[in-house]
Amino acid sequence: MRTEMLSHGRAWITALVIVAVLVVAGGVYFAATRGGDPGATETSEMWTCPMHPSVIRPEPGQCPICGMDLVQLEETPEAASGVAGHGVVEIDPERQQLIGVVTTPVERRALEQVVRTVGRVTVDESRVSHVHSKVDGWIETLYANETGRITRAGEPLLTIYSPDLVSTQEEYLLALRSRDRLAQSPFPEVARSGDTLLEATRERLRLWDIPEQDIQRLEDTGEVRRALTLYSPTTGYVMEKHALEGMRVTPGMALYTLVDLSRVWVEADVYEFEAPLVQMGQAARLTLPAQPGRVFEGAVSYIYPTVQAQTRTLKARLEFPNPSLELKPDMYADVEILVPVEESLAIPQEAVLDSGTRQIVFVQEGEGRFRPREVTLGSRAGGYYRVLDGLAEGERVVSSPNFLIDSESRFQAAIEALGASQDQPEAGAAHSH
Repeated sequence: MRTEMLSHGRAWITALVIVAVLVVAGGVYFAATRGGDPGATETSEMWTCPMHPSVIRPEPGQCPICGMDLVQLEETPEAASGVAGHGVVEIDPERQQLIGVVTTPVERRALEQVVRTVGRVTVDESRVSHVHSKVDGWIETLYANETGRITRAGEPLLTIYSPDLVSTQEEYLLALRSRDRLAQSPFPEVARSGDTLLEATRERLRLWDIPEQDIQRLEDTGEVRRALTLYSPTTGYVMEKHALEGMRVTPGMALYTLVDLSRVWVEADVYEFEAPLVQMGQAARLTLPAQPGRVFEGAVSYIYPTVQAQTRTLKARLEFPNPSLELKPDMYADVEILVPVEESLAIPQEAVLDSGTRQIVFVQEGEGRFRPREVTLGSRAGGYYRVLDGLAEGERVVSSPNFLIDSESRFQAAIEALGASQDQPEAGAAHSH
């Protein structure tokens, strides 16, 4: 009877030890994965009581409960794998094929990061032209008589009757005749005065935008034109029209606003944290919700120097060719800015197990062994992470199915921790004897 009681007592003690070890192992793993002090999970520096696993000390000594000497936690899954809470996994080839294990080499790649945002199509300010009158007069004829019509460079826009223009043409003809008469003078100064007067009158006509061919026609025919014709300075659309037939105009009055839409701007909002990635000259893509599948190619031409206080965004100006005029001012568009990243070691993002405080990958070692390894990663681009530390070129990492191998690794770590804790009480008991 006494023997049975002792046997039952030992069984209860063993069960309590197993439960306590599992609790302690789980607590250590939880602290490691939640970003606790890394030193607290280094089992090579931790000491525990074989009979009271809840007692953990960073240095050797005696158990405060039973007085036994503390033993060092040496053979743990963390020491074997190098990653707290994970053990080395061994999977035979048949099982690898069954669960679909896929490995990917660590290799150098020229990655490209994409900044996605939205933008609004605007006119290219360098392609906006304003037509003004430089003479005082009245509009006689309108050729461009409606807003929205397209005009070609050199096409007539309107004619203006100007008394000042008529009198200047008459003065020019008079100066022309005077020059011919004074050219016969035996005095050089008198002959040159005729040329000077004619040139001054010609310059006044030029300043009024009278074409050179019209001045030459005036010289050849001697016929004074009563109206000045204004021509389109560029090819574009009439965006604003203030001119009306019969309206009196004065110098400086705006008559037309013409816009060339063969190239447009897109003003995109870039979030403040992405602003350092965007640089002038980077390539950009644009798509319209109304035209799915249609992609426009452009580039970043300017970055505004201020941040919007309300939205915390920075405006970037992009230029896009628009020969077919599909991009119209005030359209909204989806924008992608392509940020080139220098060539570096990279692994697929599927290969990374990210707990928020650390990134872990499983490295293939051969003969069915997969070792967990903590790595330091950089930016993500194109489905890949840049590798800053922890991996060498040519190594192979598991890219699928990570979650199965991760579960096996955690289970292996728990089993090894349990086995180590069961061996230690016997050693502790022998020591007490």
